[in-house]
Amino acid sequence: MSDVCAQNGLRSVETAKQMLIDSIQPITATETIPLAQACGRVLAEPVLAALDLPPCDNSAMDGYALCGDHQSYTLIGKSLAGHPFDGALEPGQATRITTGAAVPAGADRVQMQENCSIEADQLTMSRPARPGENIRRRGEDVHTGQSLVPVGAKIKVPHIALLAGAGVAEITVYRKLKAALLSIGDELKPIGTPVSELGDGDIYDSNRIALRAALEQLGVEILDLSCWPDQPEKIREAFIEARDNADFVITSGGVSVGEADFTKTVLQELGEIGFWKLAIKPGKPFAFGRLPKDKGETLFFGLPGNPVSAIVTLDQLVVPALEKLRGTSAEHRHPPLQTRARLLNNIRKRPGRTDYQRGFTYCDSDGIQVVETRGIQGSHILSGFAGANCFVVLSREGGDCETGDWVTIEPFNAPLK
Repeated sequence: MSDVCAQNGLRSVETAKQMLIDSIQPITATETIPLAQACGRVLAEPVLAALDLPPCDNSAMDGYALCGDHQSYTLIGKSLAGHPFDGALEPGQATRITTGAAVPAGADRVQMQENCSIEADQLTMSRPARPGENIRRRGEDVHTGQSLVPVGAKIKVPHIALLAGAGVAEITVYRKLKAALLSIGDELKPIGTPVSELGDGDIYDSNRIALRAALEQLGVEILDLSCWPDQPEKIREAFIEARDNADFVITSGGVSVGEADFTKTVLQELGEIGFWKLAIKPGKPFAFGRLPKDKGETLFFGLPGNPVSAIVTLDQLVVPALEKLRGTSAEHRHPPLQTRARLLNNIRKRPGRTDYQRGFTYCDSDGIQVVETRGIQGSHILSGFAGANCFVVLSREGGDCETGDWVTIEPFNAPLK
């Protein structure tokens, strides 16, 4: 499939994503942190099990530990979680045992209490227990010396549970990324500015706070550089501060082709442009570049000023690139889940750009996955986006879709969920 789309030779979204990932070198600096703070971080050094899990044979049920296959057993004690039976069972003997308690020496099966009856010290069963029944074997989960989590994996809650069970108190992870955020545009006013002070054409700077919220969900530290006017010298000043103090800079606005859009000029002066404008809707004016510095470089992501375009390009292009930058290994950088749904309304589309329409998906009364677009699909319309839970992904070569067609959907995930 050609990289160049039908519309004005624009680069495809798929090619742009791969170019971003291929051109980025992951950070290498690490830090050691408490396990309780590790969720969402990327593991940088191996973690090996210091013990078997379970550390001993233990009971999967409340019941009785038995020695041998007999009609009845003599109770000689009990084994409780944290208080094991001190001794060994002989054939025909049993102990009371609770879930998680160590199986006594000599016991070869556990019968659940519902199948047992007790009279004095004699235990009988309504059915026999098989050898090994209801016993969790030592090391059946993890063996001593086994790698617990692969290097390059993003730490999730199940990883935390596994590591904690193995007695791991702290791990070494790649340091957090730091992003410089700035919005560009004479029309932008800070949130909190009284409405009475807004001039004709002025708007609130909604992009920067939305982008910040999204990046903080990904564990990125933020250098907030506020709003900057459409003045080359001011934009240059902001870029230099961002370059010197962050791993990457995200701008919002100033990347179109208007006479007041100076971002491209400044970026060319201070660094280099990787690509500019893509076959994506919304978000065509997306830009990528680099700002070299004494040690390394700061990546540049130029997002469009329209709010929906900014959020869509962050999700579809920037987030995958950041996974590579933060050290997530290739086998743990999973593409977004896509599935199919039946369309509940007509969609008008011209071939030439991959279109990410905002939709709402659910299972109908027949259990069929369906989807409907939400609101007007303009790149400035946030109300429909706020009521959506997925993208309806329309291929760049595709055209109109009709009610009842099967379409590709991509349910929102972090940082949009």
